[in-house]
Amino acid sequence: MKREYAIVDIETTGGNAAGSRITEIAIVIHDGITELSRFETLVNPEKEIPLPIFALTGITNEMVRHAPMFDDIAEQVFQLLDGRVFVAHNVNFDYSFIRHQLEQAGFKFTARKLCTVRATRKVRPGLHSYSLGNLCRSLSIPIERQHRAGGDVNATAILFKQLLAWDTEGEIEKMLKKASQDQRLPPNLPPADFEQLPENPGVYYFYNRERKVVYVGKAVNLKKRVASHFSGHKVTAQRQNFLRDIYGISFEVCATELMALLLECTEIKKLWPVYNTALKRFDAKFGLYQYEARSGYKYLAVGKLAKNQECIETFHSEYEGINLLRTLAEKYTIDYRFCKYGRPSDEEAYKGHGLMDLPDVDLHNHQVNSAITSLLQEKPSFAIIDKGRTADERSCIWVENGRFYGMGYVAADVAFSQPDEVKEYVTPYKSNGYIMQLLYGFAAKYPKKVYQASFSVI
Repeated sequence: MKREYAIVDIETTGGNAAGSRITEIAIVIHDGITELSRFETLVNPEKEIPLPIFALTGITNEMVRHAPMFDDIAEQVFQLLDGRVFVAHNVNFDYSFIRHQLEQAGFKFTARKLCTVRATRKVRPGLHSYSLGNLCRSLSIPIERQHRAGGDVNATAILFKQLLAWDTEGEIEKMLKKASQDQRLPPNLPPADFEQLPENPGVYYFYNRERKVVYVGKAVNLKKRVASHFSGHKVTAQRQNFLRDIYGISFEVCATELMALLLECTEIKKLWPVYNTALKRFDAKFGLYQYEARSGYKYLAVGKLAKNQECIETFHSEYEGINLLRTLAEKYTIDYRFCKYGRPSDEEAYKGHGLMDLPDVDLHNHQVNSAITSLLQEKPSFAIIDKGRTADERSCIWVENGRFYGMGYVAADVAFSQPDEVKEYVTPYKSNGYIMQLLYGFAAKYPKKVYQASFSVI
């Protein structure tokens, strides 16, 4: 039986299937050479059409007021699509809307898909733009009533027919194979970016059109994890915007899942990609600081974290910081007037203290230094040595005084006599509470990979 295609275009009230509705649909049934039949209608979305959508399409609320609702045409749409290849320009957009609204009407729908954006990239690579309007201009395809379903579906049908004629390498047939990963890739992502991904642990980066990183992730298997982003049929606005924004992928192979986790965390903190949200809630908000007034007295203070400002300890809540500062002051008999909650200026810090009732400055500063030293000494320094990316190397991580110092790789034949020698082989990174949770958790689970004072590598 000869293959048939359902070439589809829709207009909608917005950009995502979960919160928006179809306002117009056009379907052309095609055998690759000839148009066999067509269906076109406005659809009552049962909600107001936003002004920006009206400005783009020209479809008004009055035009759709007496049009059929999608439930009224659902059976007809299903029969037109069922058993045919679903073809559209940026196919996942149209497919997600139609699949979602068919399911709401009681029809279970799946189909093989073909994206004419991706097909054109393969058959006619190197064009300046692959939007439908620009393709029609560059390939001399007539397009009338642009941004209306009927006009756009006619142009897509002509483009599709030409692609079949130009496709001497059989690229479209490859795309239609059921197992083809290419069908699940975002429309703007070059397949080569996905194909180069290895099946190793590591960190991957998604880029937008301007080559700005919009998402950073870690993986035990880079190829498998990246592919998982593109599977499934979630129709949320965030997911659809996310997939449309992906124009490129790069990656960095890591030796272990732990190394990938640490790199992911530090890269998110450095790049702050728009689609990374999970790690943001782990940010510490307050810190314990020390500073010295012009009088020579040292102060300890709990205050909000400030960028590029070193602190002794960090806390998720101000209460945690105050509680620790009170404990230190009591243990080391630090005058309460030199313990501040917030960071007053030098003048504010000294204001109000009578010269006669202040403690001896040297004794006081010694007490403050002792409190800080004890706090730091309670925090361990240790190395983690694990397998490398190849048999010729090992991965190494150094934690100093309870802070992540850095990580890197060392040749397998390098021997260490002391754990802090690992510092010479690591790249320094910034520490944070979440990273230290990961490292303490790993150290507790794999104590044989942790090296402290009595230290040797077998």
